[in-house]
Amino acid sequence: MKLFIKQRAFTWFDSYNVFDEDGNVIYTIKGELSWGHCLRIYDTQNNEVGMIKEKRDTLLPKFEMYVDGNYIGSISKEFSDFKTTYNIDFNGWHIEGDVPEWEYQIYNAVGYQIADISKEVLNWTDAYRIKSTNPQDDLYALMLIVAIDAEKNS
Repeated sequence: MKLFIKQRAFTWFDSYNVFDEDGNVIYTIKGELSWGHCLRIYDTQNNEVGMIKEKRDTLLPKFEMYVDGNYIGSISKEFSDFKTTYNIDFNGWHIEGDVPEWEYQIYNAVGYQIADISKEVLNWTDAYRIKSTNPQDDLYALMLIVAIDAEKNS
């Protein structure tokens, strides 16, 4: 399945629409006033299905992920060998590829690809293409991608 994330133009806070292959909005992501980034994800019926909240008491950026108000994991930025990497504390997932250039993949603990992410160029706002392998993982992959985007835009 393919998803497309497009940042809404001219908003004070991070705000995105997530579209399916047919151009239908399936998620809306809304930023809110907070100490650090706080992004809430809503389904088509305007029910909150997830939240990403930046932790401000860490040396490097860290984002916690919540589903139905319950903590499910986090993603944090790390530096190793002069390269930016991210540590994912969620189901053994990890990222490979060129994150600074927005061409990367998310894998599960046994090496199965969850999603392939690429940034679309020549847009007025940030826009990303996500090719996922399992629709059940779409929300979790989306949360990681939005957290990385928030960190990069800080």
